[in-house]
Amino acid sequence: MSAGHVNGSDDDDRVFKALASPTRRRILDLLKAGTRTTGEVCAHFPELDRTTVLQHLRVLERADLVTGRKVGRERHLALAPLPIKRIHDRWIGEYARAAVELLADLDRG
Repeated sequence: MSAGHVNGSDDDDRVFKALASPTRRRILDLLKAGTRTTGEVCAHFPELDRTTVLQHLRVLERADLVTGRKVGRERHLALAPLPIKRIHDRWIGEYARAAVELLADLDRG
């Protein structure tokens, strides 16, 4: 097992990096509502040029947060929620359980 897997996997690092950007989080929110073409995603960000939106999409795809498939000339993008669930299970779920236990202890004390 490599050191990267001991202190948090490379996959988790890519997910955290992808989620660090407000623009990428907005893209994920858009895709949470349903599948979109690349053109539709770009149209939702008129303040950004197409190249910038495509760069954000590449980061999301490398983190496995977005999947794309060709349909004719279009590329259809969809949210892939498993990496977020993995982060939740590993990080947030444990801390939430600890917080609930702490509150229960305080309530009993």
